Amino acid sequence: MTDNDLNKLLQKLHTDLDNTEAVDEKGRELLRALNADIQELLERSENRASDDDSLLERFQESIDHFEATHPTLTSALSNIMTALNNAGI
Repeated sequence: MTDNDLNKLLQKLHTDLDNTEAVDEKGRELLRALNADIQELLERSENRASDDDSLLERFQESIDHFEATHPTLTSALSNIMTALNNAGI
């Protein structure tokens, strides 16, 4: 997967996150954290930050949290997490 492909996936996820409604407080906290993480990834150059493990943990926590209530968002999160893993993050 190229950086451009990953960038497109992250932008799509960012849009999906912006359009997600009716979530509980924990969901809002997870979405805020993911939104910040996504913005950082989109702005980051090829350098990899040392907090990539915590980023993947937040993605997994978000997937677990939204699995039953927001299947489309869960699918998008899962696709991004797979892409990040494949990119070596």
